[in-house]
Amino acid sequence: MNGYATSDRDAVTAAPGGLLDLLKVAAVVLDAGGHIALWSPEIEQLLGWTAEEALRQRADTLLVSPADRPRGRELFAQVSTGARWAGVFPLRHRDGTERAVEFRTMRLLDPDGQPHLLGLATDATTVRKVERDLALSHSLVNQTPLGIAVFDNDLRWVGVNPALERINGMPEEAVLGRRVGEVLPDLDVTAIETRMRHVLETGRPLLDQQTVGRTAADAQERAYSESYHRIEDTDGRVLGLAMAVLDVTERQQAAAEVAQARQHLSVIADAGMKIGTTLDLQQTARELADVVVPQLADLAAVDVLESVVSRGTIAPVSGGSPAEFRALAVAAGYPTDAIHAADPVGELATYGSSRIITQCVRSARPVLVERVDGTMLRRLARDARAAQALHEAGAHSYLALPLVARGKVLGTLSLYRTVNERPFDDQDRVLASELAARAAICIDNARLYGRERGTALTLQRSLLPSTPAEREGLDIAARYRPALSEVGGDWYDVLPLGPGRTGLVVGDVMGKGVQAAAIMGQLSTATRALARLDLPPAELLRHLDDIAGSLGDAIATCVYAVCDLGRGTCELSSAGHLPPVLAGADGSARLVDVPGGVPLGVGGVEFGTVEVELAPGSLLALYTDGLVENRGEPIDTGLGTLTRLLQHAGPSLQRASDSLLSALSPEPDDDVALLLVRTRA
Repeated sequence: MNGYATSDRDAVTAAPGGLLDLLKVAAVVLDAGGHIALWSPEIEQLLGWTAEEALRQRADTLLVSPADRPRGRELFAQVSTGARWAGVFPLRHRDGTERAVEFRTMRLLDPDGQPHLLGLATDATTVRKVERDLALSHSLVNQTPLGIAVFDNDLRWVGVNPALERINGMPEEAVLGRRVGEVLPDLDVTAIETRMRHVLETGRPLLDQQTVGRTAADAQERAYSESYHRIEDTDGRVLGLAMAVLDVTERQQAAAEVAQARQHLSVIADAGMKIGTTLDLQQTARELADVVVPQLADLAAVDVLESVVSRGTIAPVSGGSPAEFRALAVAAGYPTDAIHAADPVGELATYGSSRIITQCVRSARPVLVERVDGTMLRRLARDARAAQALHEAGAHSYLALPLVARGKVLGTLSLYRTVNERPFDDQDRVLASELAARAAICIDNARLYGRERGTALTLQRSLLPSTPAEREGLDIAARYRPALSEVGGDWYDVLPLGPGRTGLVVGDVMGKGVQAAAIMGQLSTATRALARLDLPPAELLRHLDDIAGSLGDAIATCVYAVCDLGRGTCELSSAGHLPPVLAGADGSARLVDVPGGVPLGVGGVEFGTVEVELAPGSLLALYTDGLVENRGEPIDTGLGTLTRLLQHAGPSLQRASDSLLSALSPEPDDDVALLLVRTRA
């Protein structure tokens, strides 16, 4: 840093500096005979002798020790003849000690031509200290990688160090006397000069101020950290300000990468909690789309191969064949018409072999289109109108990820950026691939579960009677509603036993899926066979218990009732099942207290029987626990509600059945079987 650059006028009008005050330069004048002719206050402070004590005294006698006097007189003679001398010479202090004094001497002539000697003196120790400080400052300023600049009070450059020359991309001579905006117009000059004025006015430093821009050293934008402080002399006079500049581009990039990595981890953790909360295929697709916007993309679409949705199978896409997709989810991070550019949810879409989405499922590899133009949009969108909608929304980058589970491609996750100006990159691809892989497993689990559920439901319904048997003197209505999640083993049946006698059965096999449905079918078939023997209810259940015990781990609850219209009675036995409800024509309703018993398959326990009167117009309701059980509520609440509703069942048992299902179990977590039987008046 070369120092202040000033004009001649500036040099004349500028206030004096403080360096001479720091050095405490003193003056003494000797006449031709070596006597002290002039004695300044500074030399008095340096050596302790007052002017009265020093004037007219011989300098060598007063100030020089006897041992040094010959050398002193020799130097005096040299300077008297016109020679200059500079150096350190020991002088006696008034207190008797010696002081090392640094001199600059010269000869002066008075009007008579007589020579005099002028000595400019200062304490040698002080001079050495100032020299060391200046050398250290010069070394630090010139060797530090920190850019340092000095500005005057008009915010003009007066000095820069080599590091700042490299940052600016220009030498010190090119900036001296100019303002920041004249030299570096691509920086935020307004902000920089505002900070400078604030520091000059208040004296309070500003540290780590951020600026992003370009200098002549680099065509790319870089980030800088700047610190400002005011420069004052020893009397507090403001000389200007200093600015320290550090290029922090790499540090900011590293911080941005760390922040991005944390965001990616957050998105992955979020996905782990939000994707796959159910085994519903469409719900899982919606969860995936909701996770990726807006953290990763502005617009997302999840499309699954049609075979996965319709048949539960995975049909690979071969070389030149088109691909059929079913749109399952679309999500946008902000309100936009671009969402209509995606295939409508639930609809079938066919894409040719050259389309990007088809290539993605065929190759089972991500497709990253960093910059999307009009031609590429037509390869991405389903038609020209959709391409135009994406263009108007500002779609500029695209990423397609295959949904691969267990080595097979199920569909794709399509991502667009419209508002986010940064195009997709490899880090985005890695993150999106991780999310797609996690979601694909969940989607495949939903596919497998859906296929198994469909099989179990088909088996379940094939084993249930299509319509309850018509029986003289009885009105009958029955309903079966599968659970929204897994199909269980609930069943009902109406069995003719003879004139005026009808068997009623409702049961529930513990467990879910195909196995429960198969066990239910065996128990239902066995019940029909045993009913032909016209066995009493308790005995029939005992035989069923033996059969259930032979089916491995099969456990089931069951209630069996025999209605005898000739006697006007009904006999009931229960194998650990919920109690039936008996409602009278007078509007009364109660739970039938059937001896409890244990579930079928436990074995070793006798079943009891209870007989109730069936007056004309009586209504008997048999059901499984899915009708009255609700999470968070005791089962007595559901039983009480069922009993109350049956008091007002109305004349139509079909409508009454539907009303009970709607009121008690609109979206069942468990299967529901319901059988209503009313005696005719």
